[in-house]
Amino acid sequence: MLLGIEIGGTKLQLGLGRGDGTLVALWRGSVESAAGGDGIRRQIVTAVPELLKSAGLTHTDLRGVGVGFGGPTDDTTQRVIKSHHVAGWDDFPLADWVAELTGLPTVICNDADVAALAEATHGAGRGLSPLFYMTVGTGIGGGLVIDGKMYRGCGRGAVEIGHLRVRDGDILEAYAAGWGIAARANRLAATDERYAALRRSVGRDLTGKDIATAAAAAGDPAGRDALDLALDAIAEALGQMIKLLCPRRVVIGGGVSLMGDELFFEPLRRRVSAAAFPPFAGLTDIVPAALGEEVVIHGALALARQQLGG
Repeated sequence: MLLGIEIGGTKLQLGLGRGDGTLVALWRGSVESAAGGDGIRRQIVTAVPELLKSAGLTHTDLRGVGVGFGGPTDDTTQRVIKSHHVAGWDDFPLADWVAELTGLPTVICNDADVAALAEATHGAGRGLSPLFYMTVGTGIGGGLVIDGKMYRGCGRGAVEIGHLRVRDGDILEAYAAGWGIAARANRLAATDERYAALRRSVGRDLTGKDIATAAAAAGDPAGRDALDLALDAIAEALGQMIKLLCPRRVVIGGGVSLMGDELFFEPLRRRVSAAAFPPFAGLTDIVPAALGEEVVIHGALALARQQLGG
């Protein structure tokens, strides 16, 4: 049995399983960003025994721990490089800390990379290689799996698609991540009546979730405009990635994947197809992720199984 941990910017999850796509038990909590890394670590200290108790297990039943962390990590040192969302993680020895807490061998990696491993192994990319995974939510991350192995460049990560520069030179996250969509919407609310009306309707500054909700409402002009811009930017970034890597499948997860085919996936497929490099046309399909909110836990468990045995 293995323990998987997801440490995100807004979410903390722990799960038990064998890395075979099935969870035995799950613990889920919210992250209080103001408490920083120390606060999250205190939550983990409390959550581990609670999770084991709920499953009727003890530490002696576990073989190892895998961690998916919401930020860049170093494969060699097994340390966090930094978190873009929560303070208190810079150069933190996370694998050593978890190993000391649990008494178990521990391996860590970036959350988008382990999510890619999960979808390639147990989800929408099963049996296909290369598999490119993209998560679109508060931020935008990417992961590449080739023949069942994560591609991590020189050991600090790779395929950071959210930081590709698109359109007029800003990064993809500025157009299509939750923070970027919200920042643009609130700027436009000062001069564009579509966004001003939406901000008046919610009675405060707009969030990415407000825009997504508006986009799902038929006829809302601000939501439609924001979604069209996000789709254009994502399609441009995916087009660049496909020209370089030509994966067999692109799997997209995160909150955006819940918008469905009509609003998100079909318009995105049309945009990517229209700008395809002709020799590669039709070789890469684009589908929603299959593993839902537990994808990083499944990936952390799969990582532990690969590297530590299960």
